Amino acid sequence: MYKVFVNEKKLLISKNPENLEKVLNYESFTTLEIALDLLQNTSTSELNVYGEQIDEIWKEFKKLFRIIEAAGGIVNKPNGDILFIRRLGKWDLPKGKMEKGESREESAIREIEEETNLQNVELKDFINTTYHIYIERNGDRVLKHTHWFEMFFDGEDTSKPQLEEGITEVAWKNTTQIENEVFPNTFQNIKLIINEFWDTKSK
Repeated sequence: MYKVFVNEKKLLISKNPENLEKVLNYESFTTLEIALDLLQNTSTSELNVYGEQIDEIWKEFKKLFRIIEAAGGIVNKPNGDILFIRRLGKWDLPKGKMEKGESREESAIREIEEETNLQNVELKDFINTTYHIYIERNGDRVLKHTHWFEMFFDGEDTSKPQLEEGITEVAWKNTTQIENEVFPNTFQNIKLIINEFWDTKSK
């Protein structure tokens, strides 16, 4: 199953039909174009494209876009607080585009160090990959794959925002603050990956 966000609207690509607002049985490449059009140009807020050959559907779907790979992390302190950045008025997790020749892990650590000024962040486990779509100024459609890692930090807090990247604040948030302050003012992908991370920790 693949969850993709299109302007904060959910597109689910799955093997079996899911109980969402709109459901389309995959018949051809055109089905994917129709799905995107509905999410981008109508009030439809969630849509499911389903079909037995899910890997084939995903492969076809990716042909509609230029792919950008990024990496980032959920940085924890020993007390469970998570590190957030504030950019363009929204809370986000530190992340960024992978550079040529970098591994996902190297990219995640570099982006966290650049965006938050924290040093010696310890890389732990891979969590998952999230997907979202956006349109560039030149009209290109981009599908961004962001690979997320669990990180751990227990050193001197040197955090400060990378102002030249439009980041205005770096802050540690506890669970209550995340639910009450971050979730009402963040992106669907961020909620998704944090909830997934919390789920893995509670098992």
